[in-house]
Amino acid sequence: MTNKISITLSTTRKEKPQADQLEFGRVFTDHMFIMDYSVEKGWHDPRIVPYQPISLSPSTMVFHYGQTVFEGLKAYRTKENKVLLFRPDQNMQRLNLSNDRLCIPRIDEEFVIDALKQLVDIDKEWIPTAEGTSLYIRPFIIPTEYYLGVAPSKYYRFMIILSPVGSYYKEGIHPVKIFVENKYVRAVDGGTGKAKTGGNYASSLKAQEEAEKRGYSQVLWLDGVEKMYIEEVGSMNIFFKINGEVITPALNGSILEGVTRKSIIQLLKHWGVPVSERRLSMEEVYQAYKEGLLEESFGTGTAAVISPIGEFFYNDEKLVINNGETGEISKKLYDTLTGIQTGTHDDVFNWVVEV
Repeated sequence: MTNKISITLSTTRKEKPQADQLEFGRVFTDHMFIMDYSVEKGWHDPRIVPYQPISLSPSTMVFHYGQTVFEGLKAYRTKENKVLLFRPDQNMQRLNLSNDRLCIPRIDEEFVIDALKQLVDIDKEWIPTAEGTSLYIRPFIIPTEYYLGVAPSKYYRFMIILSPVGSYYKEGIHPVKIFVENKYVRAVDGGTGKAKTGGNYASSLKAQEEAEKRGYSQVLWLDGVEKMYIEEVGSMNIFFKINGEVITPALNGSILEGVTRKSIIQLLKHWGVPVSERRLSMEEVYQAYKEGLLEESFGTGTAAVISPIGEFFYNDEKLVINNGETGEISKKLYDTLTGIQTGTHDDVFNWVVEV
């Protein structure tokens, strides 16, 4: 593959939304990155072009068999007007892990990060500066072969699109309410739970819909076999602070290894806070709640960063955490991580990359 990226700039620029009008994933910037794959050429023809629709045949495999992967990361603008990315190498490593699971050819991680930097630099004026805002980056791969047959595609398209965003949850940093799901199943060990693929999210929609009807923002998934052990929230990994110790479910083959999750564990260890990754049942959490030992709970993810959890609905009972207020650890983690991402805190881990 040639390392030369062709660039075609848009001749008409779109109007940028005001910071207070930003939703998550509704508005997109002026440009996008595209790269194609064929068995004959490998990955080829990398290009930055104006943001535009794509044309595909109805028989294109993406519409039929779910062989898709994606990632999510963010760009931030500092007070000094620098543009920073947060651990993009981790996202590209995880994208290749997803590729392996879905039989998609691996990408050159360094090349894609360079392409991403060029794209963000071209559209850097789209990066909002208000507190809690950022430029969301969505890399994704779809199969593009015209074929109705259950087999890996011989052709693919890799794309990156950009979207200025506000908070993922309308609650922002304020605590969200979570419904504990014990009927539907999202993933099991040996399945695709540890890959970031579209089917995982499609299978969560029914439970999410029912949770929202009850007034809950997200679903907490239990394991798909015994329906006892905690896995993750629909868009986040999850943590619990019980009797002074922060606990998160161990990666078990059906849980996505979040970049924010990994960063939070490193931060907690750096601070000397007891933190463990282990199997954790909802019943253990419930007993800790009854005994007054469940001090905090929060979710972590690129979209929401840190999302405090103020209430669980479990077995027809409301478990209100920390009086429904943001806990001390949740707030400190949010302030520190967003500070590193936006350049206001020292980056002692060398996590940020300047565009």
